[in-house]
Amino acid sequence: MSIPTTPRTAGPLAGTVVVDLSRALAGPHAGQMLGDQGARVIKVETPGSGDDSRSWGPPFTGPEDAPESTYFLSCNRNKESIALDLKSDDGRETLTGLIRRADVLIENFRSGVLDRLGFSTATLMELNPRLIVLSITGFGHDGPEAARAGYDQIAQGEGGLMSLTGSGPDDMQRVGVPIADLLAGIHGAYGVLAALLERERTGRGKIVRTSLIAGMVGVHAFQGTRATVAGMTPEPGGNHHATLAPYGLFSCRDGAVQISVGNEKMWTRFCEAFGLDPAEPGFETNGARFANRARLIEVIEGVFADYDGEELLQKLDAAGIPSGVVRTLPEVYQWEQALSQGLKITAEHSSAGPIDLPGPPLRFFDADAEGETETTVTEHLAPPRLSEHESVIRTWLEG
Repeated sequence: MSIPTTPRTAGPLAGTVVVDLSRALAGPHAGQMLGDQGARVIKVETPGSGDDSRSWGPPFTGPEDAPESTYFLSCNRNKESIALDLKSDDGRETLTGLIRRADVLIENFRSGVLDRLGFSTATLMELNPRLIVLSITGFGHDGPEAARAGYDQIAQGEGGLMSLTGSGPDDMQRVGVPIADLLAGIHGAYGVLAALLERERTGRGKIVRTSLIAGMVGVHAFQGTRATVAGMTPEPGGNHHATLAPYGLFSCRDGAVQISVGNEKMWTRFCEAFGLDPAEPGFETNGARFANRARLIEVIEGVFADYDGEELLQKLDAAGIPSGVVRTLPEVYQWEQALSQGLKITAEHSSAGPIDLPGPPLRFFDADAEGETETTVTEHLAPPRLSEHESVIRTWLEG
């Protein structure tokens, strides 16, 4: 059983209480990140149906009479669940009790919904002046389009990411995961940690706001400054870098490999390894190679055609050229390097049994006289069944 009987005591956020009112992905991902680091995350769900993502499938796992959505499992580990009707007296009273005890509240309602439920910002701060509130919307809390509903693929398009992704201008593609939701959650968790740190100085709570659109614009990186500074309109470049060459996916005899030639020294070493002239006209600088990229790809793939992938990777490694393969997700979760980093964990689900989940991306160490002692949390709660922890939570509130 995954029902905890005592608070979690490990992790840098042990002792921190998070009330998670969010659903779908952005807010739940933020809550999961905080839970991964030891916070007690109490997920408040709608009675009967729970979080929207509980029904998002296939695929499902677990017994036929109690199927669990693998989507829900992806973003709700290390949480407890209670179902509350926030339009009822009991629901509002219970949430009030949770807010009084919480350090953090996460919500991703449309603007105004929480106010109508009786929990305006003023009310929240009156109930708990030290409360950190993370609020995530689709397009921001103000501005001319604040009322629009936020969905990941819409945000990928509106926020410009789809205009950069795909094989070319006529083949724009969404990223293969809900990246707008995930980045909003990541930025939200980062904002919560900053606000908690500030609270140590001020003793006061804070409202943290982010959005799916903010997450998209926040990761434009060099593509953003190509637009804002250079006045360009970046376009999709497929599996090749928008600035560096050669840098991308190249065919070989039995498949393809990726290479990253990041500077002129690497280019010289690459050419020496494969019998090419680094000073060949049109290839002598990165700018020239980029301008002649189609011919460059043709030349490199002509050379690579004589090698199988494994042999090619060994040769590239010997030459000091960063390289790799494209793995499927099952291959990633069997990869010894990924496993060594804790990127797959096993948790005991109360109805589905032992389940493997993607692991947290952070590790923590104590720096001591004898070296580094790892303190990363390694015991994790499986994502909860709907209202699985109601009795535990109510007992805690009454204590």
